[in-house]
Amino acid sequence: MKVIFTDGQATVDAVDLGPLLDVPPAQVPALMRDGEITSQFATGVGEDAGRFRLTFYYNQKRLRLTCLDDGTVLSSSTTPVGKRL
Repeated sequence: MKVIFTDGQATVDAVDLGPLLDVPPAQVPALMRDGEITSQFATGVGEDAGRFRLTFYYNQKRLRLTCLDDGTVLSSSTTPVGKRL
């Protein structure tokens, strides 16, 4: 899996993202458009410079991808979370 940057936007292929969120890949775009899957982007500073983190939320689950600036995924973790307000 690799994160691709286009016009400053980070993109993860639905084929890669769907299974990590327990969603059929074909449903990922619609769930994102409808706000059911949300995301956050954070750039590393200090000792984390040269890295970034993408966090996705769906169905009381948080998926965190830690990546190098070139989009290489270093790690991923999934954690149950409460409902987001």
